[in-house]
Amino acid sequence: MPHIRRLLSPLTAVATYTRWVHLVLGGVVFMPYLMATAVLASLILAGGGGPGAGSPDSALAVGLVPALLLIAATAWLPGVRTMSTHLVRALVTGALAAEEVAEARTRRSRMRTALWLVLHLSAGFAVCLATMLGLTQSAVLAATAVVPDPAGLMEGSLYPLGGSPPAPAERIAASFAGAALLLAVIYTVAGLGALMSRLAPVLLGPSAAERLAAAQQRVETLAERNRLARELHDSIGHALSVVTLQAGTAARVIDTDPAFTRSALEAIAEQARTATAELDHVLGLLRDEGPTTAPQRDLAHLERLIEATRAIGAEVSADIEGDPAAVPGVVSRETYRICQEGLTNVLRHAGPVPVALRLRVGSGGLTVEIANPAPAAAVAARVGGRGLRGMRERLRLLGGTLDAGAEDGHWRLRAAISWKDAQ
Repeated sequence: MPHIRRLLSPLTAVATYTRWVHLVLGGVVFMPYLMATAVLASLILAGGGGPGAGSPDSALAVGLVPALLLIAATAWLPGVRTMSTHLVRALVTGALAAEEVAEARTRRSRMRTALWLVLHLSAGFAVCLATMLGLTQSAVLAATAVVPDPAGLMEGSLYPLGGSPPAPAERIAASFAGAALLLAVIYTVAGLGALMSRLAPVLLGPSAAERLAAAQQRVETLAERNRLARELHDSIGHALSVVTLQAGTAARVIDTDPAFTRSALEAIAEQARTATAELDHVLGLLRDEGPTTAPQRDLAHLERLIEATRAIGAEVSADIEGDPAAVPGVVSRETYRICQEGLTNVLRHAGPVPVALRLRVGSGGLTVEIANPAPAAAVAARVGGRGLRGMRERLRLLGGTLDAGAEDGHWRLRAAISWKDAQ
């Protein structure tokens, strides 16, 4: 039973008939090439004279090879490979489903596209002929059983049972022959469609070099997206955390401490301006507009960050040793972001609590430590957050390390970066 089902599956499979349409379309496209070269061949043959010169059959035979060469040359036109790939995806079920559509850029890719066009269009032309002749002939044979006088119907057709009026047995046999011819056409087209489905990924799919280039492009795109996500998270996230805390505190003391409320509103306005500049910078990167005017904050801005955090109400004790100006630019910028994210996490999860920030700058590296009292609920909320993942990604790119976790009732974050060996 499974064998019979497998044998009959081409008759009922949708793929058989969509691939049939795909092949017929190839035959339709083949006709203008063939007709143009055949007309040119007939003019040349007619001018040469001789028996059979200029006949349609000889013109078609002579024009076939130039037509195939023109079809192959079409592969060098822009967009041909992309269009062929989309057509295969739409009609040749299962082929190129997971492949990326890319225009041919190398000579080898264009050669593969040319071979595909020649196979598709020539096979499509053969299928068009088989469809017209096979379906017509099968219909004539099937109608023999019911037409009273099939002589006119059989005229010009390939009737296998002779030219005399058919006997009843011959009528029945002709009907079976028509059904067999129809099945032969369907199975032939199904087999040819399956073959084209196997050839499509080989000839239209990306080569190994193209796959490698696409994978490299995806890696670079993903890395850039992650970098922009970190920038947005650290800069905009910090500003929003400050705005939230300042606004909440100002709302509670607006009647009892107008001076603090005014100071909080000024801090909110400053953070909003900073966030707008940071957002403009990131959007400029997304739009590939080149360098923007937004400043790249580094350790030179650390004191301002500490003062802004203190203005919210957090008691920040800063201990800085060494010369932050001696830190390489990229390390300085990433270290500033780590300090910013560390202080933001304190404000977000623990509120305006005492914070100790220690920065040690040496001749070939630096360490940063941020510690604050942290209840169990705040510790649980901070484990596995996006901020920690972003800091680890920053440090991994620089060859640094990050340790973060609860220790003696405090949350401690330690980061270490060395650049001496990298120079």
